Amino acid sequence: IENYLRFGEKLRKTPKIFAVNYFLRDENGKWLNHKLDKAVWLKWMELRVHGDVDAIETPIGYIPKYEDLARLFKEVLNKEYSREDYEKQFTIRVPELLAKIERIEKIYREKVREVPEELFRVLEEERKRLLEAREEYGDYISPFVLERA
Repeated sequence: IENYLRFGEKLRKTPKIFAVNYFLRDENGKWLNHKLDKAVWLKWMELRVHGDVDAIETPIGYIPKYEDLARLFKEVLNKEYSREDYEKQFTIRVPELLAKIERIEKIYREKVREVPEELFRVLEEERKRLLEAREEYGDYISPFVLERA
């Protein structure tokens, strides 16, 4: 981790970093997206890197705007993309994300030697943002609410 951090400090222009969860399921265990949807996520990333689409700021990073994804689903897959699907896929799940931070922190504190303090600082900053968002919006935060904020 230390090597990655030092490498990043030397970059004149830092790259955008994206995270995608292809394995989201609803409360009944049904997949929230299809494997071909990856083409849309990748196209959105390309557009974002080049400044051709904007994004919504959330406590855990930036997410696509619904209108951009709806357009891309139509263009790339010739498929309708509903507001309901978008909301299910991009709702900020505060309890689950806080639990994930706890798991990550525990692993790095108990099982990994010589972890830079910066990792724990970043986790704490994200925890704080999530707790503040939960105070304002509740445990499950719709992306449409954040877009208006």
